[in-house]
Amino acid sequence: MTAVMRKTTRKHHGRRKARRAPVRRKASASGGKTAPGVRRQSSRSVGREPIGGRPSAGARPAAGARISKTDYYLDIAQKVAGRSTCLRRNFGAVIVKNDQIVATGYNGAPRKTVNCIDMGACYRQSLGIKPGERYELCRAIHAEQNAIIHASRFDMMDGTLYVVGLDAPTGKVLGDGECCRMCKRAIINAGLVKVVMRGPGGKPVEYMVEDWIRTNLGELEMRNGKLVPRMVGGY
Repeated sequence: MTAVMRKTTRKHHGRRKARRAPVRRKASASGGKTAPGVRRQSSRSVGREPIGGRPSAGARPAAGARISKTDYYLDIAQKVAGRSTCLRRNFGAVIVKNDQIVATGYNGAPRKTVNCIDMGACYRQSLGIKPGERYELCRAIHAEQNAIIHASRFDMMDGTLYVVGLDAPTGKVLGDGECCRMCKRAIINAGLVKVVMRGPGGKPVEYMVEDWIRTNLGELEMRNGKLVPRMVGGY
């Protein structure tokens, strides 16, 4: 090779571009790696609420916003009430013992029979009967009774019954709801010790079963030193 060619070759090699060194990205606190199947979230979206101001699904509540166990079970009872088939009032009941749900129930017609919402008619309503009266004319089994039917007495003994009532047309919580005397009798025999209902303003209201027993459900009164039945309106 001549001197001129060697000089040209060295000149040509000298013009070759140098490779850029790889840029090292700063590792995050977790090591800079994303777990398989997990999509990395943009830093601009972290901590921001979606449109409407509601937290996204799966988001943890703010510190101190954890609901109480009472509200937890009442919320479940309210969801159960959504299965009710009554045209007037929807009730949901949840039996809890040792912090475990034993059974649930809602008010509606017996199994395999036609529901009132399917017919679009309520016999008691057509007669103008007020809520809490003439239950012998109602086709439904109450939420408390259905919950008790679906559990054994052994599992319910010393348990608590959570009940929520809703106005069927509006879906609003009934602040004046209370177990009827038919359900109170079943609750006593089931061995339950307490009933918790959602009262005015959504606040829990507790009823001790022993108070119903002590007062004989208000169905007896003392006359001349003797207990005698007395007429009580409603059920």
